[in-house]
Amino acid sequence: MICKSLNLKVFFFLLFVPFLQLHAEGDIKLGKTLFKANCAQCHNKNMKDDLTGPALGGVQERWEGRDEVLYSWIRNSQAVIASGDEYAVNLYNKWNKSVMNPFTNLKDEEIESILAYVDCMYDGSCVPNNAVVVTGATGSGSSAGAVNNTLLYGVLALILGLLALILARTIANLNYLKLVKEGNAPASRGTVADILTSKGVIGFLVFSLIVFAGYTTVNNAVDLNRQQGYAPEQPINFSHATHAGVQKIDCQYCHDGARRSKHSVIPAANTCMNCHKAVEKGTKFGTAEITKIYASVGYDPNTKTYIEDIENVEWDTLKAVYTKWIEANYRKDNGIEEDSELRKEGTRVISEQWDGIVYSLTTDQKKDLYGPIPWVRIHNLPDHAYFSHKQHVTVGGVECQTCHGPVEAMDLVYQYSPLSMGWCINCHRETEVKFANNDYYDSYEMYHEEIANKEREKVTVEEIGGLECQKCHY
Repeated sequence: MICKSLNLKVFFFLLFVPFLQLHAEGDIKLGKTLFKANCAQCHNKNMKDDLTGPALGGVQERWEGRDEVLYSWIRNSQAVIASGDEYAVNLYNKWNKSVMNPFTNLKDEEIESILAYVDCMYDGSCVPNNAVVVTGATGSGSSAGAVNNTLLYGVLALILGLLALILARTIANLNYLKLVKEGNAPASRGTVADILTSKGVIGFLVFSLIVFAGYTTVNNAVDLNRQQGYAPEQPINFSHATHAGVQKIDCQYCHDGARRSKHSVIPAANTCMNCHKAVEKGTKFGTAEITKIYASVGYDPNTKTYIEDIENVEWDTLKAVYTKWIEANYRKDNGIEEDSELRKEGTRVISEQWDGIVYSLTTDQKKDLYGPIPWVRIHNLPDHAYFSHKQHVTVGGVECQTCHGPVEAMDLVYQYSPLSMGWCINCHRETEVKFANNDYYDSYEMYHEEIANKEREKVTVEEIGGLECQKCHY
């Protein structure tokens, strides 16, 4: 009876089950998703460096095994502080009384998954799937290979394949012996080739191929245009750490569209010139990068005037203008007066900087130095998603760092947030609307009355329609 019940279809189904289990990542995978949706706005994903909030590596040890209090802290930190918990109060004060967003909807198993992901990132047993991993406060991107189990899966597949052949052959022999006993045996028993070309095996392979193709297609569709951590090289080495960090230039001075339009806008080079008419040399790159700005707007730094009829000026003339400027600064920096002292090194620097200007300001579509700087776009939402900077910055009072991370610490800007639909929805569920002294929300009389009567403490974006489909997909 046992032999009769065994067949190739059942065998290959049993063979398929281990692969389903093999690819399930369990709690850590769930924790990664929850961390990105809820925690990544404020906590560094390497779990070792502070960001807006403290590094999360070793968080359970710091709470001295008081998991219940830690879970309560994650759900509503202000309630734990109000209870007088000494560690919670000290932590709150240490971080300048920054209020942590409440996550009251998180279940125990979801918090456990987040903590499991934090631990595996902290001890190095897992890393993000992104090709670019952002480290430290500088925001510089560095390539880091994700954990690759291809070889392991290949070895396991080979072993299971051999076991499959052995088991299939064994089943065929047992069935043949059964037929011999019954007197119905064929002239010859089936070979391995017969097994591999049987309808059952071919059907299973076709089914597996369809499942794999569907799985790959759906995953690629979900990840389409997702580029968290993307940090492309820009035509000019512009450091936000220097401008927004050291010099304390407000984000909206350059990205002035953020407060008044849908787009934050890339600042025109004329905005740069407001400062760089006076600041002619950079602290890190000297004349190399600022001269690119001059060339893009047709400004002659030697005479401190704009070149007339710049569109029709010959390349040799432009080259003479900017190489003269570069040479003058090189001579000044190195104390060189005579032409004979310029030598090979100086000539090389001048040539390299000019080549850098041409390389950075020209493309296949833009043949002239003069004109807009060809910046590489980093943040790019799908066409079917509507997002207004004005609504968030002016009306909502959302800080730039909420979505773009610690830009003031980035030498090379990268995409800090996933900008996924789930990430936006979670933000709308958790973010409190700033009703106080905000005329935009005067029409919500019921909420104002409930707040005045102390019937509610806050209103979230979700409660004023922030999860309605047509708000973003009209």
